[in-house]
Amino acid sequence: MSNPGRKLWETVKWLLRCLKGTSKITLCFSKNDVVLEGYYDANLGGCLDTRKSTTGFVFIIGGTTDSWMSQLQKSVALSTTEAKYMAISEVGKEMI
Repeated sequence: MSNPGRKLWETVKWLLRCLKGTSKITLCFSKNDVVLEGYYDANLGGCLDTRKSTTGFVFIIGGTTDSWMSQLQKSVALSTTEAKYMAISEVGKEMI
């Protein structure tokens, strides 16, 4: 990116302002066992226009949501098994 432009610069400044405003916020975990929980789901052909399925997942660490996602899958699944297989593939990428 030899000439990132004004839009990127504005985005970088916005991000730095956000980080500065949240510098006192931290995640605190108790001394109890920290448990990692992960949940995922997918539907079959949820988008009526493209027939693409929707994938969603959430990871919870110590009772606090760590990451989540909900988005259309990149290709059309032919069965619920295939849709869930594509969903678990996305979950695996996020876990790594």
